[in-house]
Amino acid sequence: MVNDIFGSMVFSDAVMKQRLPKETYNALHQTVLDGRRLDIGIAHVVANAMKDWAIEKGATHFTHWFQPMTGITAEKHDSFISPTGDGRVIMEFSGKELIQGESDASSFPSGGLRATFEARGYTAWDPTSYAFVRNDTLFIPTAFCSYGGQALDKKTPLLRSMEALNKQALRILRLFGNDDVTSVRTTVGAEQEYFLISQEMFEKRPDLVFTGRTLFGARPPKGQQLDDHYASSIKPTVLAFMKEVDEELWKLGVPAKTEHNEAAPSQHELAPIFSTTNIATDHNQLIMDIMQKVARKHGMVCLLHEKPFDFVNGSGKHNNWSMQTNTGVNLFEPGETPHENAQFLLFLCAVIQAVDDYQDMLRVCVASAGNDHRLGANEAPPAVISMFLGDELAEILDSIEQGRPYDAREKSTLKVGVHVLPRFPRDTTDRNRTSPFAFTGNKFEFRMPGSSASISGPNFVINTAVAESLRQFADRLEQAEDFNSELHQLIIDCIRRHKRILFSGNGYSEEWLEEAERRGLLNLKTTPDCLPYYIAPKNIKLFTEHKVFTESEIHSRYEIKMEGYCKVIRIEAHTMSQMVHRDILPAVSAYAKKLCDAAAAKEAVLGIGAENAFEKEQAAEISALTTTLYRRCGYLDEALKEMEKMESPIDQANFCRDSIVIIMDKLRETVDRLESLTDRADWPYPDYGTILFSVK
Repeated sequence: MVNDIFGSMVFSDAVMKQRLPKETYNALHQTVLDGRRLDIGIAHVVANAMKDWAIEKGATHFTHWFQPMTGITAEKHDSFISPTGDGRVIMEFSGKELIQGESDASSFPSGGLRATFEARGYTAWDPTSYAFVRNDTLFIPTAFCSYGGQALDKKTPLLRSMEALNKQALRILRLFGNDDVTSVRTTVGAEQEYFLISQEMFEKRPDLVFTGRTLFGARPPKGQQLDDHYASSIKPTVLAFMKEVDEELWKLGVPAKTEHNEAAPSQHELAPIFSTTNIATDHNQLIMDIMQKVARKHGMVCLLHEKPFDFVNGSGKHNNWSMQTNTGVNLFEPGETPHENAQFLLFLCAVIQAVDDYQDMLRVCVASAGNDHRLGANEAPPAVISMFLGDELAEILDSIEQGRPYDAREKSTLKVGVHVLPRFPRDTTDRNRTSPFAFTGNKFEFRMPGSSASISGPNFVINTAVAESLRQFADRLEQAEDFNSELHQLIIDCIRRHKRILFSGNGYSEEWLEEAERRGLLNLKTTPDCLPYYIAPKNIKLFTEHKVFTESEIHSRYEIKMEGYCKVIRIEAHTMSQMVHRDILPAVSAYAKKLCDAAAAKEAVLGIGAENAFEKEQAAEISALTTTLYRRCGYLDEALKEMEKMESPIDQANFCRDSIVIIMDKLRETVDRLESLTDRADWPYPDYGTILFSVK
């Protein structure tokens, strides 16, 4: 039964309440609420109870589980054993071991924060995210920092941004008389898209093995043209995989809720129930890890690359973001009274202003070499940031700006100044799949993150940007002589200044791109285009003033992202070159020889002239393409050598965008044409049709 297994491997609040002395539990709970450092005496009691519980679950080791800047999780396992001196051991786990661990920080990306020889790094327990047992090991969610205290991970800035938003949101709520609210937390539900393919097919494709995507592949006769895969009947092999994934996630307290086939062949989606943002981030990392491991057990490979196959949809991670008080109020739910609706409108305006003011950072936080292939096609939004509010809410804001009554469907009137909203059902409009940032009832759906990315990045950007809007609003309203009048004018001013970011039409159309340019919106198509905005003065000011980053931490992340982009392109280019030289050129040359031999045999035996032999004509085309392929691969090899001479990461990144990626595209064009001409038996790799329909 699900009820029996859900959270069974989690040292949850219920388990702590049962196993900890009442005074220890209360002290730990208060420490978490206050954000204070945990007393070592309390930590010893918690650690001992956690150890006993974990051993009962079969654990022999513990690990501080953290999220370095690699984008995946890291762990170093230590056993509970402690020698007794008489040749035996006892199982021990101290409060110090719980609170703090140590890892080799020099082995993880730091973006120049520290020299290679400065190895010491620390992991610090995040008590807001529950520990759990997995594979005979107690996993303790932690933050990761350097010896000097600089954040080297993705959890630390997220926690800082949540605190920044909490601080500013409380200021606004106090102005509305909500004195019972003691905290505001952002919540997230991250929909995870992925592909499942046969492990046998995967292992025959060096590009999939080394890069996670197919670098070559001719268009198959059938892709997703018939729209017959989305939400269709799930194949038995995939269903068995989904069942085991659900069970493993439920044991770890991950509320996996929805699963279905996505639009492309072999593409699927998993969606959990909303959780507090840092817990949702931990859960999403677990989801990706467990899906990949379980897929192997079922003879498949789970692909999390943003665009593993050309010609069909890529995979994203739709980040559904909202804000909720500790009293259970969703701040993006319109209320029943004018007072509640005024509050709703103000928080809505805070998000509108944040998205407009920091559209560059929203693009930066989803930037990667993989996502560059995905944005702007099929299910993915364009690279231009805009917001979709729906027809009714957009009309309400327009009426407020114009100072005119709003006639609701019930013919009630919106009186600007008191901000009376008509009853506003959750779904008053259609969804807009082309919108990067869409209001969907009581939350915002940010559709731009790629499927392999940590959701920490998008959420610390959204949190901090909204915190800044709320700070500005609170500064203005706290000084107002007439709160209602100032609130009215503030909302009008916000709509007028930031309405350029609102767009309800087709985000894929050329007309919108032209309109966006006229509005002054950014169109940052590639990672090298947008990363310099990371270190723009206004963005450094945003993160430093809200204490999410120090300036050096911002520069380090800029360096890490820039270097990461270059490394990915370099790996892909080298893989392409290797595949061409080792496999493709020999294969097509051998096939061309077969054609020539066949043509010669026909001429000798049947007397058919060369001008009438299809083999000769096809061999000639293959020969010409082979020459082009060899030449283009040489260009790629030379470009890689030229890139190696460049010292600046930004120069390397721009060279990748302007030269290497273009050569790679031309190289692929040639190879894909050769694949379409070569006998299937002679082509060295499984084709798209075979891969995409390999799972039965």
